[in-house]
Amino acid sequence: MSPARERALAALLCAAGAALPLLAAGRAWAHVRATGAITPFTQELTGRDLGGAASALGWAGLAGLAALFATRGKVRAGVGVLLVLFGAAIGYASAASMRASHVRAAAGEKSALLRLAAHPSVDVNLWWVVSLAGGLLLLAAGLVTLLRGAHWPGMSTRYERPAAAAARPPSNADDPSSLWKSLDRGEDPTDPPADATRPAAGNTPRERP
Repeated sequence: MSPARERALAALLCAAGAALPLLAAGRAWAHVRATGAITPFTQELTGRDLGGAASALGWAGLAGLAALFATRGKVRAGVGVLLVLFGAAIGYASAASMRASHVRAAAGEKSALLRLAAHPSVDVNLWWVVSLAGGLLLLAAGLVTLLRGAHWPGMSTRYERPAAAAARPPSNADDPSSLWKSLDRGEDPTDPPADATRPAAGNTPRERP
């Protein structure tokens, strides 16, 4: 696989790994049912209700995606290390937020009636697994970047002007306003400059006697 394709693969893994926690954060991860309360009810908890750390790290992963293209060398390897850390942290935060004690505590903070229930039950959805999968993808993108990122090309330089062209002073032929000014003075802008028609020193032909 070429270095450009390796970079594209890492970017795809990074984008998917950062997007999945953001997508899952707004979905219901768990339902807490208080059947023993005075008025039985069900409390729905999203990923943000259970902490929101995974979604915050997802935004950091998107920033790492931009850094994959903007950096090179050791700096890009540092980006790979950060992506590994972000992915591992997303996976840990997603799994840790689904502990039954944590879910009950988060539900109790949202509803005072739930604290009156004797034994609330917890039903877990699979959206936390989506967030966990995103963390694993982000971790994989970081590993690929760390191991292979030094061989990848940097940002495209096709729009950069060569140094010689940048240092070249602008000529009158390149300036439309100069052309109009020379026409107003009665000059022909297509004529070569006087210095171009003047013979160089030492090359003047001698007149015959």
